[in-house]
Amino acid sequence: MQSVAGFQAGGRRFEFPGDRTHVMGVINVSPESRNKMTVAESPEVALAMARAYRDFGASIIDLGAQSSHYENVELSVEDELQRLLPALESLVQDGFVVAVDTWKPKVASAAVSAGAAIVNDTGGLRDPAMVAVVVAAGVPAVAMYIEGDNPLQVDAMEFSDDKAANMAQLLGSRLATLAAEGISDLLVDPGLSINYRSDYRRYTLQQMEVIRKIGDLRSLGHPVLIPVPRKREFSRVMAYTTLALEYGADVIRVHDVEAACDLVRLYGRDVPEVLP
Repeated sequence: MQSVAGFQAGGRRFEFPGDRTHVMGVINVSPESRNKMTVAESPEVALAMARAYRDFGASIIDLGAQSSHYENVELSVEDELQRLLPALESLVQDGFVVAVDTWKPKVASAAVSAGAAIVNDTGGLRDPAMVAVVVAAGVPAVAMYIEGDNPLQVDAMEFSDDKAANMAQLLGSRLATLAAEGISDLLVDPGLSINYRSDYRRYTLQQMEVIRKIGDLRSLGHPVLIPVPRKREFSRVMAYTTLALEYGADVIRVHDVEAACDLVRLYGRDVPEVLP
């Protein structure tokens, strides 16, 4: 695969030559999260987890305080920040490149002010207020595909045989708009970690098919982030991870960081040390 545009984040340069995959390790400071292995009960625990992720080979930490499962309640901005900021400040002080996982512009703004280097907008980077935050901060962002205003407001996914192509078409229009508004440092995310109110097996197969069609998304000229879905069957998590590596994901967002980093090395897609 050919190289796509890189960017600066957290004082470091990230390149995406097509033959390397960065690992983004998830840390949740949301106790209601179903992915208990990624929940940090305190800033100290979050820091210890991040250091372990770094030792495994992760180069980005994805930090979130609001659970994205549609069965959970939406936190106020104040409550989300109360959870998020202590852990974020601890990670930034230790030199981590942190992506803030939120769909709320006020949360993203406060997080960037506290040192977050990437805005991972799980609302699809469509809220004008969020766009304004990213433009003002001058940080990279994630443009995610989502069928709904945010992860708590989704219904069943619309399935199709050419889902990745449809995603690419819609995201392409969005990327053009964002470029006109001053945002060009982007990761493209097909949103496969969103919990839709869909048939479990059919959604599983749709997720796999989209991963196989990463090329449709990468043709947009930006690095592709594949958020590896966290399934109740660990074997399926590894299958998704393997597919993402086989088909050339530029970044994988994972909960099972050690196993994912091991597969990255097995595939020879490990990233040299990310230098300033």
